[in-house]
Amino acid sequence: MSNPSPLPTYIAGATPNPQANRAPWYKNTAPTYAGIFLWFVFWDSMAGNGLSTGGLGATLLGIVLGALICHFLFYLVPGLLGMRTGLPLYVVGSSVFGSAGALIMPGFLMGALQFGWLGVNTFGSADALARGFHAPALYIPICVIWAVGAAFVGLKGIQYVAKVATYLPLIPLVVLLTGLCLYGGSATRYSIPSSTSMMGGTIGSMLMMVGAIVGFFATAGAAGVDICTTARDKKDVSMGGIVGIVIAIVFTAAISVIVVAGARATGDIGPEVSKMTAALEKGLSPSTYAAVMIGLTLASFPGACFSSFIAANSFKTVMPKVNPFISVGIGTVISIILAVTGAAGKLPSVFGFIGASFGPICGAMAVDYLLAGCKWSGPRAGFNPAGWIAWLLGFVVGILPNDLLPAAVRVPLPCAPVLAFIVGAVVYGIFAKIGFQTAIVPVPPTLEDTTK
Repeated sequence: MSNPSPLPTYIAGATPNPQANRAPWYKNTAPTYAGIFLWFVFWDSMAGNGLSTGGLGATLLGIVLGALICHFLFYLVPGLLGMRTGLPLYVVGSSVFGSAGALIMPGFLMGALQFGWLGVNTFGSADALARGFHAPALYIPICVIWAVGAAFVGLKGIQYVAKVATYLPLIPLVVLLTGLCLYGGSATRYSIPSSTSMMGGTIGSMLMMVGAIVGFFATAGAAGVDICTTARDKKDVSMGGIVGIVIAIVFTAAISVIVVAGARATGDIGPEVSKMTAALEKGLSPSTYAAVMIGLTLASFPGACFSSFIAANSFKTVMPKVNPFISVGIGTVISIILAVTGAAGKLPSVFGFIGASFGPICGAMAVDYLLAGCKWSGPRAGFNPAGWIAWLLGFVVGILPNDLLPAAVRVPLPCAPVLAFIVGAVVYGIFAKIGFQTAIVPVPPTLEDTTK
């Protein structure tokens, strides 16, 4: 639609991650993603997504389906793009949103949403610590200290994040296995109320679970571009996703659902309780339960630091003239407000918003990759209209069922994050085919995707 324009500095000055700095999937991609799903805020309340209406079998099938969708639709293409180019998301995204547009989408959006994640992390961690210490009055002070501490470590750099993340993921792993030992044997005795419609309950349960998992994962899928710049080849990208995403999701979410089903079957918790930690409270001594909650909280701290680190990097790129301590500081205050008010605790709404935001991004990127011959096409000039229209329409579809909207305009669409992906992909493909795109801007040979 328009003539190529000179490359902006953030693209012209980008340096691909060299092959010498890359490593096998089991040293980077898989553990990075597995750590995301070991976060107790992800798996603790998974049973709330359909166990009471579809039963254990349908819920577990939904978990498997959600894990496969995360890997094949939301992660694989971004991962391959990161591996092929060695470039970060805000550079690679310029092929979809344009060399000027990519600073906003996905650049600024990725950074801004990280403060939503920091708010969720702060809410869950402060709540768990307050319960662990049996001191509700500590909740607000912990929120402030937690968010500020995570933001400070994130600003200092990834090497400091790594130092606090090495062994802490072992804690939720032990907790999950402990819950399985306590209640796994009773799970097969769990049954749903006879009044539940079997077909409607089964399908609804599966779709509810898929929507929750994909909504949680959407930003991490797009971040596969950055994560897989450390991958050596396609096998590393594939294996990293299969182990770190598919197996990790099935392992953590399935165990949590099985534990809740078993605890309901034994009568330790009622049918209205969906948190695995609530089941553990009944099965463990008070002192052991307190230690578990404190341990799970400590294991969450690296995730809070990582969100702050991504936000800081995004804002440094998008707003290079703004002191990152100011931009990250403002974002941290917002995170604290979200946590203290409890807004960050409305996980279905939060995950749904994130899925609506990044579903169409991943969909458009997937189609752009396929249309370019399974490689990065290169940056497009200015603002690429095909990408922006695809994102807008996909976001509208994805956000329709969200509780953040007034009830009068809500539409109960099932599996909205996946629908957002599909709409983004289809709309981008249509507009790309009719030529509603800006021209590709030539890049230096060092930035070209020449991977075979």
